[in-house]
Amino acid sequence: MSDFNLSVDADGVGIITWDTQGKSMNVMTEQGFNDLNAIIDTVLGDDAIKGAVITSGKEGSFAGGMDLNVLAEMGARGGDNPAQGMFDGTMSMHAVLRKIERAGMEPKTNKGGKPIACVLPGTALGIGLELPLSTHRIFAADNPKAKIGLPEIMVGIFPGGGGTTRMVRKMGAMAAFPFLLQGKMVDPKKAKAAGIIDEVSEDPMADAKAWVLSSPKIVKPWDEKGYKMPGGDPYHPAGFMTFVGASAMVNANTWGVYPAAKALLSAVYEGAQVPFDAAIRIEARWFTNVLMNPSSSAMIRSLFINKEALEKGANRPDVPDQRVKKVGVLGAGMMGAGIALVSAKAGIDVVLIDTTQEAADRGKAYSEAFAAKGVSRKKLTEEAKDAMLAKINATTDLNALSDVDLIIEAVFEDTAVKAEMTKKVEAIIPEDAIFASNTSTLPITGLAEASVRKEQFIGIHFFSPVEKMALVEIIKGNETGPRAVAKALDYVRQIKKTPIVVNDERFFYANRCIIPYINEGVMMAGEGVAPQLLDHAAQLLGFPVGPIQLVDETSLDLGAKIAKATMAAMGNAYPKSIADDVTFWMVDEGRFGRKAKAGFFDYDEKGKRLGYWKGFQDKFPLLEEQPDVTEVQHRLIFSQVLEAVRALEADVLEDIREGDVGAILGWGFMPWSGGPFSWLDIVGAPWAAAKCDELTEKFGDRFACPPLLREMAAKNQTFYGRFGAASKAA
Repeated sequence: MSDFNLSVDADGVGIITWDTQGKSMNVMTEQGFNDLNAIIDTVLGDDAIKGAVITSGKEGSFAGGMDLNVLAEMGARGGDNPAQGMFDGTMSMHAVLRKIERAGMEPKTNKGGKPIACVLPGTALGIGLELPLSTHRIFAADNPKAKIGLPEIMVGIFPGGGGTTRMVRKMGAMAAFPFLLQGKMVDPKKAKAAGIIDEVSEDPMADAKAWVLSSPKIVKPWDEKGYKMPGGDPYHPAGFMTFVGASAMVNANTWGVYPAAKALLSAVYEGAQVPFDAAIRIEARWFTNVLMNPSSSAMIRSLFINKEALEKGANRPDVPDQRVKKVGVLGAGMMGAGIALVSAKAGIDVVLIDTTQEAADRGKAYSEAFAAKGVSRKKLTEEAKDAMLAKINATTDLNALSDVDLIIEAVFEDTAVKAEMTKKVEAIIPEDAIFASNTSTLPITGLAEASVRKEQFIGIHFFSPVEKMALVEIIKGNETGPRAVAKALDYVRQIKKTPIVVNDERFFYANRCIIPYINEGVMMAGEGVAPQLLDHAAQLLGFPVGPIQLVDETSLDLGAKIAKATMAAMGNAYPKSIADDVTFWMVDEGRFGRKAKAGFFDYDEKGKRLGYWKGFQDKFPLLEEQPDVTEVQHRLIFSQVLEAVRALEADVLEDIREGDVGAILGWGFMPWSGGPFSWLDIVGAPWAAAKCDELTEKFGDRFACPPLLREMAAKNQTFYGRFGAASKAA
């Protein structure tokens, strides 16, 4: 059965319905384009059909975008020349959309042709907006939940189905850039105000049909003589300033490491100087250029395919539905308050416990402030705010936990304190309730010793701030059972976050990689490397913040506490370094970081950074000759990547997809690379192993090549070739 179907009403209006088989939301496939092309030929060739309306068979949405597997298929058809396959495939899609746009008009006179409108019942993203942009008028339902936009830049590509060229020609470069370069998505009314769509209607189908029958003018402005781009082309005084500003913005935001943003800007700049059909070819060439960059395929795999698979429960145990009805949150501090917020926001009843009513109320006040901000920004109604806050019962009474089905403990990071709470709470909660700890460093197996139901004890590690961070790390203790894992996964899915599941070991996965990154930065600062060089070297790699800024944000006293606890646990095996000397000295000096308004940075009274603290060099003088930026970057990258490989060796990680997605979402590991395992596949295991030897010789055994990486280098293997989902299935 076709994804596109045509019916003709009594007035001669063709209704083209897009209804992708087996999907809850439409996605475009290559066959879909072929089906659409055939239907457009029928519409244009049948004199009884006066025009057409393209709409969706899915209630509440138009389309979610392209099936990204299509891109791989196009490249494969190119054989030894995949770029040609990509370009030809992209141009064949353009041909269908251009056929819709021209609609049978005479090429020279623009006369004739049939009007083709589009009706959006709801969300229209990616090709789901590029297709409507090729029609002559876009009507959208007044659906405030709908999202309209071109988010391709977020997964390492750019709108290559004509959306880049048409948006700029329709709106002008300055107005289009937030949607193209930032992936901005808006509701229908804001999309109309921006000039993306044409009408928001209570009955968009009736209005679209009436418009088709009104003999409207259908030629696009850019197909008429004398067309001038809104806001000016690149050599118009106003347009020139737009492109200069856009170039500066792209480089400021990406630090030059995201190929898609630069390629998009090039496509727009070059395309704006030529006729439309030439601009489309330019767009297709730059789109092909991006698709051929390994960064794009890695980003698509990690941030789209793998992320979606994990969110849908790729590694969920085969047990019945475990969705949470009522959650108990122990501790109403920053983490507990955030957990209560995201739970209530998802419609889950929450019991928020603390030792005093004042502390519990303060935890609930965090949700109140969040909801009030949502109301002020018109993202939340007063009724929705009241309903959300009514879900949170802030109390000191442990007996209120008697009917919860999930406990999340977020008390002080101390084994004895956590053990005491575990025993108290387990005496009250139902026997089948799952108990989870939000610890960030303490092994779950050890914490489970206090539990009488170890198979129901698990770690659910949130990242701060809870409401903003997309990742949740689920940790299985040695005796954690499958139902506990399923419960944690179903809960994370309810609160609309991305889960990774790891096995128990100190620091789990994320922190075992983050801590070496921070330590390597602090170590280099202690060696005399300029803090500015360290942070900028990291940002040039695509990290959101460098290690020096990051340690100030997370606080040095926390780092000192973790270091001392690790020393106590590891004894003589602890690898002491100058990073400890720096951290302990800074803490002794009272420079704890941003929270103390004094750390590696100086701060004003509001906590705004004023610059790097010059007093640091009095204790740790700068090297007269600073190291090469590439050497600094290699130390920062390998400090994390090698820990990821060791986590895989130690079976902390069971799935490299979780390693890549977790790294990007958890601490911002070079998103352009697709994550640590994707990055190793890009540079190659042989090169990485050789670089390990070079770094080990110069800086020490912490850079020693893991046996797994050494073996893979000898065999010239890739991680996704050896451990990817496809290889597991095989």
